[in-house]
Amino acid sequence: MTEKIKSILETVMDPEIPTLSIVDLGIVTGIISETEGQAHIKLTPTFSGCPALKIMETMVHDKLIEEGYTDVKVHTSFDVQWNSNMISDKGLAALKKHGLAPPPKHDGYFELDVLSDTPCPLCDSRNTTMSTPFGPTLCRSMHYCNNCKNAFEGFKPVG
Repeated sequence: MTEKIKSILETVMDPEIPTLSIVDLGIVTGIISETEGQAHIKLTPTFSGCPALKIMETMVHDKLIEEGYTDVKVHTSFDVQWNSNMISDKGLAALKKHGLAPPPKHDGYFELDVLSDTPCPLCDSRNTTMSTPFGPTLCRSMHYCNNCKNAFEGFKPVG
């Protein structure tokens, strides 16, 4: 039953990055379905202050109700801290398709220099500079590509 729910949730897109599902973003961290029509979902936000959190909870709830589930509970948990390694390979590709530089995989430790070596998602050039580590949301930084002359956002690695 949980695989069916997971496949349904793969159609729920992140409200800030509409090419990326919440499953591929790695924020769906628990699915319980012990009886027919039951779906209890645990979400772990990318950041505790994520402004889209309540919207995503509602989107998950409404999608499962739409699919015929009658006992739906969606809750946010901070039991485990989300990190950018939780983004699936499909999710990393979706970030790039959206024009965001995907975060590099990491072992839990990284320095600010990793943001300076961000390839351009538009032309794949590494001839880029970081404009600022602060982007429009906490999880993004701003960059400029010296080859294709485009500004772009990078999704920060989070450990």
